[in-house]
Amino acid sequence: MRTLSDKPTTLAELAGDKVVLLVNVASKCGLTPQYTGLVELQHAYGGRGFTVVGVPSNQFLGQEPGTAEEIAEFCSTTYGVDFPLLEKTEVNGEGRHPLYTELTAAADAEGAAGDVQWNFEKFLIGRDGAVLARIRPRTEPKDPSVVAAIEAAL
Repeated sequence: MRTLSDKPTTLAELAGDKVVLLVNVASKCGLTPQYTGLVELQHAYGGRGFTVVGVPSNQFLGQEPGTAEEIAEFCSTTYGVDFPLLEKTEVNGEGRHPLYTELTAAADAEGAAGDVQWNFEKFLIGRDGAVLARIRPRTEPKDPSVVAAIEAAL
């Protein structure tokens, strides 16, 4: 994997022994305001061994068309994003990143696995690297079910 600033990394390097909420993100989506909730989760739980990791993807109606610099600027100035962002990544299809091959094998609360449905699909990953929860895009980051899952993981 690579960071948005094009540095090689791994999820273990980014998160250490933290609980991770990994989210495919986009700047021009109707769900983009979820960045606010993601930043709030980062601030609320970051000191307790938690981090959000954003993964920009342009696979859903081209809603993340910007360069790495444009994405970083948008996230920082519009939402105050201070959690790690990875490079623009394919989450579905033939070019799917190997990380997402593993993640999409996990089922959501209704038992459905498979392709990422849309921008802002969330995967809660435990300290041991296991997927603890798959949260579909329309579920807000601060939904009580998401907060409860984070707290249980911590």
